[in-house]
Amino acid sequence: MIIMITSQGTTLKSKPNQIFGRSLMFIKYDTENDKWEAFMNPGVNEPGGASIAASQFVIDQQSSAVISGNFGPNAFRLLEAAGIQMWTFDPSCVSIEDVVNAYKKNQLTPFLQSRKN
Repeated sequence: MIIMITSQGTTLKSKPNQIFGRSLMFIKYDTENDKWEAFMNPGVNEPGGASIAASQFVIDQQSSAVISGNFGPNAFRLLEAAGIQMWTFDPSCVSIEDVVNAYKKNQLTPFLQSRKN
């Protein structure tokens, strides 16, 4: 399964990013073989529509799930329509590695429709 995680850096030791659309990086992690890659978020420098560009990137990567601190309403609508699960991480996750481990242990919180803006 491919998961995308918002990140402040390019490694598994990087801090996860709380903001989906303006996250600097995405870590693409394959849970089946524990391989990963870092990608610049194509939406990070958009003057408007950052979450739309970021959502399209996640969709294009054929992700099954995306993990961030929060999702705005545009991202929520696009990701939900594409069937991509949205999860939030606990502040105790201080690295991407922590987020991956929490995901594997089913310790993340689903981002619920009732939480959308």
